[in-house]
Amino acid sequence: MIAEKDIDQFSVQCKEIFNQLGRDVIGQKEVVEYTVIAMIAGGNVLLEGVPGVGKTRLVRSLGRVFDLPFSRIQFTPDLMPADVTGTNIIVKDDKGNSTFSFQPGPVFSNIILADEINRATPKTQSALLEAMQEHKVTVMGVSRKLDEPFFVLATQNPIEQDGTYPLPEAQMDRFMFKLLVTNPNRDELRRIVGMTQITMDEVADAACNAKQLLAMRATAKEVPVADEVMDYALSLTLATQPDSECPANITKKYVRCGASPRAAQALISAAKVRALINGRYNVSYNDLDELACPVLRHRIKLTFEAVTDNLTPDDVIHGIISELKHPSTAKTAEKDSTAEPANTEDKPTKRRLFGGNKN
Repeated sequence: MIAEKDIDQFSVQCKEIFNQLGRDVIGQKEVVEYTVIAMIAGGNVLLEGVPGVGKTRLVRSLGRVFDLPFSRIQFTPDLMPADVTGTNIIVKDDKGNSTFSFQPGPVFSNIILADEINRATPKTQSALLEAMQEHKVTVMGVSRKLDEPFFVLATQNPIEQDGTYPLPEAQMDRFMFKLLVTNPNRDELRRIVGMTQITMDEVADAACNAKQLLAMRATAKEVPVADEVMDYALSLTLATQPDSECPANITKKYVRCGASPRAAQALISAAKVRALINGRYNVSYNDLDELACPVLRHRIKLTFEAVTDNLTPDDVIHGIISELKHPSTAKTAEKDSTAEPANTEDKPTKRRLFGGNKN
């Protein structure tokens, strides 16, 4: 069970994390919040956006704020899998005998910045598959565990730009979130230009270490989920699959391939963290609705008809949510004011920790 001191510590830690990130990253509140949610939940994040919108700066700042060993891999077309995982090299001992010695690659760190991941070939991209899912690396038949916590925070430019390769579906599914990083508005742009005239370096201080992060993750895992909320998360996932027992109508028309079971796992794990960040000790329907797009948008493949109708994955996801029509907590409260407080309620029990989305 969650102890009150654990919840208080979670609150203090999150406040400091967001305060420090705010020193380096202007705007992009939703992207920052969701990236932190994924890291606390133990997931990987794919950040997509055109060059110059702050994707790499955000990841570098996260490395400073979480005070974890940090490696940056610049993905290019000539990068080889061994450049990521490491390889065995021949060395000579004191007696002059030659032996093989493993030289670890940059993946042996806690936070991996896979910069412009879609500029490497699929063969090299797939070198991260085992590390992202199982947190280990196998080279020449020998498996080596990676230190915990371990995250891959990847950036990519939109795949329609020159010199890029689409990520394999198996790798896309290993990202908890795909976040779209947009251009700043005028006020944010003014502040960015002003800040970078002073220094281009990150100035955030450490706000959380590995032990504290793992403790926050353990606290989030204890957040309760009502049966009806769990059923809604499962319904969201199944509704994206055109061949499931209960596909949404929009899915039948516009989706070629739906989300995997990892999507349901990601929805619940991330929703628990979001609930705590928003000052609640239970997961609500709105947590799942707000997280649906970042969790599902990279896990569904649209049909050609969707492309011709100018629909995006987010459009389809919003359509699915509209079709499912989960019970609103407000209507539930009106219907039965004497009912036991449900885990579906989206009412903060503490002051919110981050000034992002209201839900």
